Amino acid sequence: MPDFTPQTVFVRENAMDYPLGKKLYNKFKESGIDTRIIASRGPFPLNPNVSFQKKFIRAKRTVVVSVRSLGQFQSCKPSAHYQLPLVTGCPAHCHYCYLSTNLGKNPYIKIYVNIEEILKKAEKYMEERKPDITIFEGSATSDPVPVEEWSGSLKRTINYFAGTKLGRFRFVTKFSNIDSLLHIKHNNHTEFRFSINSSYPIKKFEPTTPSPRERIEAATRVFKAGYPMGFLIAPIFIYEGWQEEYGILFKELKDKLKTSGKGIFFELITHRFTKRAKEIIEEIYPNTRLPMNEETRQFKYGQFGYGKYVYPPETMKKIESFMRETINKYFPEAEIKYFV
Repeated sequence: MPDFTPQTVFVRENAMDYPLGKKLYNKFKESGIDTRIIASRGPFPLNPNVSFQKKFIRAKRTVVVSVRSLGQFQSCKPSAHYQLPLVTGCPAHCHYCYLSTNLGKNPYIKIYVNIEEILKKAEKYMEERKPDITIFEGSATSDPVPVEEWSGSLKRTINYFAGTKLGRFRFVTKFSNIDSLLHIKHNNHTEFRFSINSSYPIKKFEPTTPSPRERIEAATRVFKAGYPMGFLIAPIFIYEGWQEEYGILFKELKDKLKTSGKGIFFELITHRFTKRAKEIIEEIYPNTRLPMNEETRQFKYGQFGYGKYVYPPETMKKIESFMRETINKYFPEAEIKYFV
């Protein structure tokens, strides 16, 4: 079964001009899901007279099958050169997620059907940058795995990049339904990452996502399939017992993977929030216990020109020291790509 079954599906009329558009329409329709063809442009036929919170929750249950505009790909520093737009949005309800602010009150899950055109556009970027390798990020504005069983977009993309000399693909997921990707001849050209965390943040702030154990078990299957492998530990929180819980996380990961870490990397991101994000989060999840007390944080301007509330320097040093020591203990040959 798919990770995610939508309540409503809207298929843009021009999406039906593509094989994937027709395939998705039939799959959703045959599954008994409310599936409707709508105009290629314009609003969705939904009641606008509902609260912000209800609009948000409704959008998380809605898939839009559409054609992606082929304008310039967005840059994606520091993880890649460009975003690769396969999917937008995510059905999960992670309280802290930056998509809550980026996608506004209507975070529909959009599946793009013109995948061959998107990959052809990626080829042009590779051509412009040759002889250098060009890296594309597939999850900058989404988690593409929950809809993979419907779309097959990741499988097609992994196959494509396996055949390129100068292209590399990477994506990250919190979801565990990844078995359809295990037997692809990826040629080591796709980097598979899992977003993992200790048990407290996942229980409190990541409802509707798999548990730490489920993610680790899925990651073990991916590791055995030979993919270049990474782990995004994010967001890292300070709370009572945090060191013990994160220690348990790394030990469980070590026990399952049974590796010294050669060929594995970690990306470490501490919790941060903006004032706008805090307002939106508190409106969508009024009972959240997400730590967003500005007085305990330091205000810092980021690379995109807006300010965030981050942990103060002494706390950041404490977190970084603990994380590096613990990773080196269990995975002495692993790479820590960055800590922010």
